[in-house]
Amino acid sequence: MSQESLPPDAVPEHPHALPEYAERVLEVAELIPPGRVMTYGDVAEWLDEGGPRQVGRVMALYGGAVPWWRVVRADGVLLPGHEQRALGHYRVEGTPLKEAGRAAADHVPRLDMRRARWDGGGRTEGHT
Repeated sequence: MSQESLPPDAVPEHPHALPEYAERVLEVAELIPPGRVMTYGDVAEWLDEGGPRQVGRVMALYGGAVPWWRVVRADGVLLPGHEQRALGHYRVEGTPLKEAGRAAADHVPRLDMRRARWDGGGRTEGHT
């Protein structure tokens, strides 16, 4: 896969090294408390670098070792192809959900973004 969509400092010097930008994205994912979520755009804003697509790319390539289910789409739709795994995590953590309406073909709930979204309050030292 190409790394052309990542910021310039995201390409590692060593082929097996994690890109610096990816490390920062994954660090933010680890800071999100259980039961809360941040959007891809929220993470980019927190870092003051990149955008939702770059964060999504990092999560797709490297996010398996962190709580990936806490970095989400802004519309609250669960990650396609990973809905059931994510839903299991959300239920264990008590993440606010909106139950799917009868019209929803797959009957998969959405995240209740108004209640589940984390604004980064209580940021660790070094973050502004």
